[in-house]
Amino acid sequence: MSMSRSSRNAPRIRLLTIALSLALPGLANAQETETEAKKGTSVLDVITVTAERREESVQDVPISITTVADEKLDVIASGGADIRFLSARLPSLNIESSYGRAFPRFYIRGLGNTDFDLNASQPVSLIYDEVVQESPLLKGFPVFDLDRIEMLRGPQGTLFGRNTPAGVIKFESVKPSQETSGYARISYGSYGTGTFEGAIGGALSPNWSARISGLYQHRDDWVDNTFTGEKNALEGYNESAVRAQFLYDPGANFDALFNVHARRMDGSARLFRANIIKPGTNDFVDDFERDQIAIDGHNFSELKTHGASARLHWDFGSLSLFSVTGYESADSLNRGDIDGGFGAVFAPPSGPGLIPFPSETADGLPEHSQWSQEFRLASNDWGRFDWQSGLYLYREKITIDSFSYNTLAGSVEDGYARQKQDNKAWALFVSGDYDLTDQWILKGGLRYTRDEKDFEATRYLSPFGADPIGPLTANPSASDVSGDVSINYAASEQVNLYARAAKGFRAPSIQGRLVFGDTISVAGSEKVFSYEAGVKADLFDRRARLGFSVFSYTVKDQQLTAVGGAANFNQLVNADKSIGRGFELDLEAYLTDRLLVTVGGSYNKTEIKDPNLYIAPCGGGCTVLDPPGPGEGLVSINGNALPQAPRWIGNVTARYSVPMGDGEFFIFTDWAYRSKVNFFLYESTEFTGKPLLEGGLRIGYLWQDGRYEAALYGRNITDRKAIVGGIDFNNLTGFINEPRIIGAEFTARY
Repeated sequence: MSMSRSSRNAPRIRLLTIALSLALPGLANAQETETEAKKGTSVLDVITVTAERREESVQDVPISITTVADEKLDVIASGGADIRFLSARLPSLNIESSYGRAFPRFYIRGLGNTDFDLNASQPVSLIYDEVVQESPLLKGFPVFDLDRIEMLRGPQGTLFGRNTPAGVIKFESVKPSQETSGYARISYGSYGTGTFEGAIGGALSPNWSARISGLYQHRDDWVDNTFTGEKNALEGYNESAVRAQFLYDPGANFDALFNVHARRMDGSARLFRANIIKPGTNDFVDDFERDQIAIDGHNFSELKTHGASARLHWDFGSLSLFSVTGYESADSLNRGDIDGGFGAVFAPPSGPGLIPFPSETADGLPEHSQWSQEFRLASNDWGRFDWQSGLYLYREKITIDSFSYNTLAGSVEDGYARQKQDNKAWALFVSGDYDLTDQWILKGGLRYTRDEKDFEATRYLSPFGADPIGPLTANPSASDVSGDVSINYAASEQVNLYARAAKGFRAPSIQGRLVFGDTISVAGSEKVFSYEAGVKADLFDRRARLGFSVFSYTVKDQQLTAVGGAANFNQLVNADKSIGRGFELDLEAYLTDRLLVTVGGSYNKTEIKDPNLYIAPCGGGCTVLDPPGPGEGLVSINGNALPQAPRWIGNVTARYSVPMGDGEFFIFTDWAYRSKVNFFLYESTEFTGKPLLEGGLRIGYLWQDGRYEAALYGRNITDRKAIVGGIDFNNLTGFINEPRIIGAEFTARY
């Protein structure tokens, strides 16, 4: 592989604010032109978010934001779904995983990381109850008892710690209060998919309140292993999670929220299926069956995580001081039959299709700890000017074990390597907003970040008989000043226009999987320059809400993962530049008093721009579409779209209700679409994911003012079967989406 970096400054990208203003001139006067016929009794609730670390209406925040809460969140998460259910349910969001439920990879506006190493960093930051979840294994914590989910698109480094050049996804759980409340939900569906979740909370004393919530999910094994003859051998899981929160609020100038949580999951790892792609196409082979596989290796996934946090708040009148302390830890072992079949050409019989050589591997995280501490000082109603500033401290220590096994010799261990990394980082940040007039608000912020990593990797045993190697070390460090500036114009009480420019930063990354290679690779820090403009409007007496934005970004020295090739070896590279541009839409409206519709969508065209970057394409017989490079077995990826970056994403939900007895009968349907994606950096016919459309349906009855609900539900109701990822070093191996799940659910709230 070869690469080059350009020191030339990326050209400044002009925002389309003038065009946006011309295209939407009537919004400011929408309320004035509304007719009596359009008025009704159903109105949209005001959405409060903390995107700028203060509670404020989502319509007042000059950032492209989408939120998910209440019934919509409950519906799309049903059927035993893990966090990947959010994929394409929000504009510009894609989520995929080659680990299954254990290791989700997030992409916002096409920016993400396809690396499956447990040391991989992602440009999308996931923050759960104000604590960053840096390890990919922490990002899949189950979704239950949540107040809301917020997705903030574009760089967010000014106010949020760690890597945020693509954006932030924030999870806010329901907090304790003095009022007794809770719920219990039970469901059962296809493949023995069962879920129980619930919460209970209330006062412990006049100053203390608590809330305890938990989740348990189960699915039976339902995929037959035709090689061993075992029926219902794979694809089941057991997952449980618990969260306990304690709030101390004496009603004076201090309050404290304490949170402890844990997760445990065991079941099947991702099923890699050999030669399920028809050569020369991206279709399934003619005889593919979803509920069958033929593998001769072991398969399992085990994951345990736990953590705690303390959120302290002091109110000094004109100033408030916040302290957020967080601790997280993960322990995992994930093992799979990577070749997706049985045997090999040199040890027949083998199949299905060509198995050039067997591959069975495992990755474990035996030691992991993450500590974070933030101190933040914020002004309280200083008039035209308000500000906040703070200090952020972070440390993560990890140990990663990588194993290889000789499947043909009874799965004896034949390869072993270990990685260790100690990551220390700190940052200073300041942000403020100034009311220039009653209509114009100027906002801006700066963040200084220092990041240091101490890394070593050692190979003790090689499947190829190579000598032990290491320890190999790397000690990258980087400093950066990032920031943002925005202007917000209140065209009326209902309509806000905004424009924003921001710079994001991601620290250097290291790849050191030495089981199949002799070197480690380091990717230097990347920087994102993002520009966007948008409009947010409440229309027709708050019966409709609109959010629309246009954006453009340039990534300098983007960190990319060249994965696979004939040697099955990962390597990090920096692309000179990547670009993306597009638009996003969020719309919800009561079309009638009983019909609520939401529409979301995005268009995003991404492009890698580096004429001197060449990588190894697949080693398994795919049809490569890229031009050859100067070296043997290399191709140019200049001009390719980013991997897992669909050009189009769209989603729609519709809820219709009818009064019945002392309750309400309702129908809720939801649909999500993403256009085709490249699975890897290079382009090939076979490893291109087809456009994917999945839908859900829920029919139910609510009674006693919504305290009780009984419903029938379906996920992937058309039973769409799609290849959503691949393994490209051996043959035409792929993995697929979730099957159709149909079930029943009952919920009691109190």
